Amino acid sequence: MRIVFMGNPAFAIKTLEAILDSTHELIAVVSNPPKPIGRGQRLLYTAVGSYAVEHKLNFIAVDDINSDILITHLTALNPDIIVVVAYKILPDSVIDISPFGAINLHASLLPRYRGAAPIEWALMNGERVTGVSIFQVASKVDTGAILKQEEIPILPDDNYLSMSTKLCEIGAIMIIDTLNELESGTAVAKIQDSSQATHAPKISKNITVIDWFWPAEKIHNWVRGLAPNPGMITIIKGKQLRIYKTSIREKPVKNRPGTVVFKSKNELQVSTGKGVLALIEIQLEGKKRMPVELFLRGFPIKEGDVLG
Repeated sequence: MRIVFMGNPAFAIKTLEAILDSTHELIAVVSNPPKPIGRGQRLLYTAVGSYAVEHKLNFIAVDDINSDILITHLTALNPDIIVVVAYKILPDSVIDISPFGAINLHASLLPRYRGAAPIEWALMNGERVTGVSIFQVASKVDTGAILKQEEIPILPDDNYLSMSTKLCEIGAIMIIDTLNELESGTAVAKIQDSSQATHAPKISKNITVIDWFWPAEKIHNWVRGLAPNPGMITIIKGKQLRIYKTSIREKPVKNRPGTVVFKSKNELQVSTGKGVLALIEIQLEGKKRMPVELFLRGFPIKEGDVLG
């Protein structure tokens, strides 16, 4: 099949590589245009754009997905299908260009966690399983018929980085299987039950601040879901502290939430609304990310100090 691939972040690269290694033909890669960054205004490509340029693929930088110029360009390429991984919402004018329309890799068990941040919210909500869904792109976001779906467990030590790595690898294999089934006419589509839908909205900065009155388990899950980027943050002695890894301690809470209740050479424990949380990996404002034991060597903190 002749494929136009659309994607932006690193999560999409495994699928792009899988298509290149398959029997299908990649005819173009579409991604956001490079943006000027920093003092020198150096142009920075998306992860997909950078990959396409580096590997001398037919790269189309698109700012306006609805532009007539893009529609004309894509139509002239005569694709059989469009494959989408972590990209923009496609209008019908783009979907209708190819006879097989467009398929999308979504990192959840649809109809659960429709939206921009399915991996983050599954972890933040303490889910024990998640998965990948390959579905036919429709007008409404993440609502199209499911062509293939696979469930995988969420392990206690998983965070956003580990889960996204697993899911993109599994998803890449599933995309190729789906393309093969569509080409052979053996694909089976299953309509989503929208009554079972849940949502995973984009992560905003205002939800990354730790509320120490939450239970330790909830804070722990939010740290997992947002690590390593953007990370959950709190304030300590007037400085911002970004927290990347924590561990729950089963202890009764006797202090105001946010209070340092135990400090040793290599451990820092903080009270919460229910239970105690040990900070494992952190980053103080202006410093590098580090294990908490290195932080404790050089930062003046004692039991009774309050975070937040």
